[in-house]
Amino acid sequence: MTDHAATDPGTQSQGLKSLVADWSTDQEAFKRVHWGKAMMWIFLLSDTFIFSCFLTSYMTVRSSTTLPWPDTSEVFALTIAGHKIPMILIAIMTFVLISSSGTMALAVNYGYRRDRRTTALLMGATALFGVTFVSMQAFEWTKLILEGVRPWGNPWGAPQFGSCFFMITGFHGMHVSIGVIYLTTIAIKVFRGDFERKGNYEVVEIAGLYWHFVDLVWVFIFAFFYLW
Repeated sequence: MTDHAATDPGTQSQGLKSLVADWSTDQEAFKRVHWGKAMMWIFLLSDTFIFSCFLTSYMTVRSSTTLPWPDTSEVFALTIAGHKIPMILIAIMTFVLISSSGTMALAVNYGYRRDRRTTALLMGATALFGVTFVSMQAFEWTKLILEGVRPWGNPWGAPQFGSCFFMITGFHGMHVSIGVIYLTTIAIKVFRGDFERKGNYEVVEIAGLYWHFVDLVWVFIFAFFYLW
C-alpha cells in the first residue's frame, strides 16, 4: 500500500505542488534557514567551484611549463627609500582584506542588536577597506603592465604567468568590487531604517557571508599564487 502511494502519479503531483507552494510563499524553506541565506550559500558553492578550477589550472600550468617561473618575491617587490622590499604591497593588501572581515563580523553583531547606526558605519568601513584593496590591486596591475607583463607573456620567463595573474586576480578583484557596491547599498538601507520596519537584519548577515567568502578566497590566492 505504501509502495503504491509512493509511485502514484497523483501523489507525486500533489507533493510537487506542495513544494512549489512552499517556495513561492517566500518563507524559510530550509527548516529555519531564510531563503536568502540558502540562496547565498548555493551561489557561494558554485563560485567555489569556479575559483577551484582557476587555482587547479594555475597549479597544472606551473607544474608542466618547461620555462622558468618568475620569482614572485622579485616580481611583486617595491622599492621604498632605496630598499627593495619583497611582497610588501601584497602583505598590506592581505592585511586590509582580513581586517575588513573583522569589521563585517562586528556589523552583523550590531545588526542583530538593531543598532542601525553602528551597523551602517561598520559596513561602510568594510566597503572602504574593499575600495582600498581594489585601489592597491589597480596599482599592482599598472606596475606589472608597465614592466611588460601581458596575458601572453612577461619579461621574466614562462608566458603563462601573465595569463594566470590577470585571470585569477582580476576575477577576485571583480568580486571585491561587486561586494563594495553590495555592502554600500545595504549600509544605506540600514542607515535609512528600511530593515527596522521589518524587524529583520538577516540581510546584513547574508551580505557578510559573501564578504567573508571573498576574503577566504584571497587567502588561497595569496598562498598558492604569491607564496608558492
